[in-house]
Amino acid sequence: MEQADQDVRHEGELNVKPLPQATFEDRMMSVASVFNPTSVAIIGASDNPNKVGGRAIHYMRKFGYCGRIFPVNPARQTIQGMACYASLEDIGEEVPDAAIIAVSGEDAVEAVHRCAKRGVSTAVVMSSGFAEIGAAGRKLQEELLAGAQEHGMRLVGPNAQGIANFASGAILNFSTMFTEVAPQDGPIAIISQSGAASVMPYALLREKGLGVRYLASTGNDADLGVSELVRSVTCDPDIRLILIYVEAITRPDLLAEAAHLAFQRGIRIILLKGGSSQKGAAAAASHTGALVGQDGALDAFLAQNGIWRAQDVHGLVNAAALYLDGFPSQSGRTVVMSHSGAVGVLCADAAERAGLPLTELDAATRDTLRNLLPGFATAANPLDLTAALLGNDDMFPRVLEGLGSCREADMLLIGIPVAGPGYDIPALADATAAFALQRRKPVAVTAPQLSVRKEFQERGIPTFASETDAVQALSQYFRHSRLQANWKPATSSQADPDAGHGQGLLDEAESLDRLAKYGLPVVDHVVCGDAETASRAASRWGGPLVVKGCAAQVPHKTEHSLVHLHVSGEEQARVAAQDCLDKLSALGIEEPRVLVARMVKAQHEFMLGVTVDPLFGPAVTIGEGGILVEIRRDVVSILAPFSEEEALSAIMKLRIAPILRGYRHAPPLDARALARAAVALGRFAIAHRNVLQSADLNPVMVLQEGHGVSVVDAVIEFKEEV
Repeated sequence: MEQADQDVRHEGELNVKPLPQATFEDRMMSVASVFNPTSVAIIGASDNPNKVGGRAIHYMRKFGYCGRIFPVNPARQTIQGMACYASLEDIGEEVPDAAIIAVSGEDAVEAVHRCAKRGVSTAVVMSSGFAEIGAAGRKLQEELLAGAQEHGMRLVGPNAQGIANFASGAILNFSTMFTEVAPQDGPIAIISQSGAASVMPYALLREKGLGVRYLASTGNDADLGVSELVRSVTCDPDIRLILIYVEAITRPDLLAEAAHLAFQRGIRIILLKGGSSQKGAAAAASHTGALVGQDGALDAFLAQNGIWRAQDVHGLVNAAALYLDGFPSQSGRTVVMSHSGAVGVLCADAAERAGLPLTELDAATRDTLRNLLPGFATAANPLDLTAALLGNDDMFPRVLEGLGSCREADMLLIGIPVAGPGYDIPALADATAAFALQRRKPVAVTAPQLSVRKEFQERGIPTFASETDAVQALSQYFRHSRLQANWKPATSSQADPDAGHGQGLLDEAESLDRLAKYGLPVVDHVVCGDAETASRAASRWGGPLVVKGCAAQVPHKTEHSLVHLHVSGEEQARVAAQDCLDKLSALGIEEPRVLVARMVKAQHEFMLGVTVDPLFGPAVTIGEGGILVEIRRDVVSILAPFSEEEALSAIMKLRIAPILRGYRHAPPLDARALARAAVALGRFAIAHRNVLQSADLNPVMVLQEGHGVSVVDAVIEFKEEV
């Protein structure tokens, strides 16, 4: 059987009865043999090390695996110089701890069943042709999994490239990468659904001189998936960094559990997700569905659990060396130092783009630096050592010492744009390494010359070829540290069985009334069935008013000219109401109504929304509101339940957040009231989580600080009863 490295493709759910809930200890024991098998059988073993059934044997022998290896192939007596067995039963009394399945289709199903009956703990199914190809493959995968579950055997795969433990040499993996890029043990684990996405970061890390201990490509994730394997590797006290690639998260509870343990043990987790599902967003009655999608809920889940989300493979590995150093980033205030003014300028520009704060040096530090630098140099940040560094071996370590005493300097970025005769690069690298260890501050070095980077890299200093990569790495490390510092265990929440619900879309009036019961501040309003009633409401309230058509079938009223603003007096209210009623009738609404409300004037419009993700639960969205909400897409998401302070922190991440603090002559807005409204919406969503589809509150008028907010329009959509 020949098989190329393949990316996983998920084709729906499998109808396999799940295993009973196991204790934490049971689960950890069940996956221990995945990365640390005492013996391995290879079903479909090949004498050719370039075939799937032969490559793992070659790797294990080459890289020092000390356990027993049992090649199984009825057509051969020896495989790669080892005795070969005709069947699993011919091995004798010893039961292999793990098995590689490298045969196809029905043969793979039979091999899994035989391994399970024999008592094998774990099988790595490299065979393809299962759920990734469609309905027929899904059925075959169900048979595969059922046979394993019947006897308590765990599966990695099918369609899996395999796993590897480079500390022990247990490389149950068929990737060609390890022949091209030699393994080295290290404090990093890579867990991926995709084969290619597991070895790409591996290669980039090895290029940086960093070692990897565990690597797994789980393929179709039929049983032992990414989340459970991440949970497993957090138990290794030597692991400091876990890199994850997924196309779908099937067990967020286990991933959250892993993140909790990682936090306790000082392990950082970075995740890259391939693809994003917007299925159904185009048809959503709520703007929130289109804005959030699955990715919004995932972002909120990751943030809640202290997991950093990378945007590409480069971002997955770029800051790895900083994580392994593990020095505290404090407030992220960075000093840039170089012997080139241009490099300082480029770093400052990159820092501004990345949101990395460059510190102002205190007076004492500036005085110290003036005594060390030539008279024409300026003691400021970025710090230009000038060409005076050439031939002046003493300047560099003394400047480092001066910066080390600065309380406002949390991190250091050193630029070495050019080197050659007169520049003692080994001495500069020695001084930098001594500074980092003594001061315990994150340090990054940027240099275009590979020979320069190598000198620093060999001394454990994170190095980068460009200023942009260095700045982005420092920024990521700082922001991830801050994210983890604010981490706390998620609060469990249950739906309220007495909450009640509707069916399908609710109209604006009913939506506002439902929200008001959960403490959301909604606008004063009245619902009218005819123009005369609307006129009398205007008489009671005066003006200005808003008159709107009110029908569940028409959630987006602006598109049908069903909103009349600045209505004043009985006659204007009568005319506006009749216009809305006529238009609703023309749209086929049998019992048209209008909503008359006080017109609320605010400094700025925001929006609140919520969707209930089937995996992550209710995700509340906060952002800039109005009719351009889907174009500007300035939103943040947070999983309910959450506190007022957590909501306020999320709000301050919006691009428009400076408006809330007050801008030019405009006063500060009531951001805290907006946060309280978001918390209340979260409570509503939790109570209705089993029946709620989405809720869209737009606009939410945010008033001057201390004057609250007002929800002036809302649409709630419940799931249709089947």
